[in-house]
Amino acid sequence: MGPADRVVSHFLTQHFRGRKNRCYRLAVRAVTRAFVKCTRARRLKKRNMRTLWINRITAASQEHGLKYPAFIANLIKCRVELNRKVLADLAIYEPKTFKSLASLAKRRRQEGFAAALGDGKEPEGIFSRVAHHH
Repeated sequence: MGPADRVVSHFLTQHFRGRKNRCYRLAVRAVTRAFVKCTRARRLKKRNMRTLWINRITAASQEHGLKYPAFIANLIKCRVELNRKVLADLAIYEPKTFKSLASLAKRRRQEGFAAALGDGKEPEGIFSRVAHHH
């Protein structure tokens, strides 16, 4: 190891505590470990952000009387192609826009129920799980 390597190591370990920022052998191990953790954390950050967005959308959709899976499924059926990040941002910063999306999903859900009910006439001898409201 030349002096240049030690200088680079010193700059990478300046903020470490203890002997890791002074002793070269310990510093090399600490830098390697820090790089491994950094790489792993980039993957975890993506997962954590998606979970956060889903939690925010869930909370906002429940305020409007919809569960998350029903909300997302009905938005997809309405061909609203907003991703979870945008939906979460709308829920926080544009609540009126999110409310209109929720009402759109609710309307689509009601239309789906109406289509599933059909005209209310079923062939005899067939048991239906769909509840009829007369």
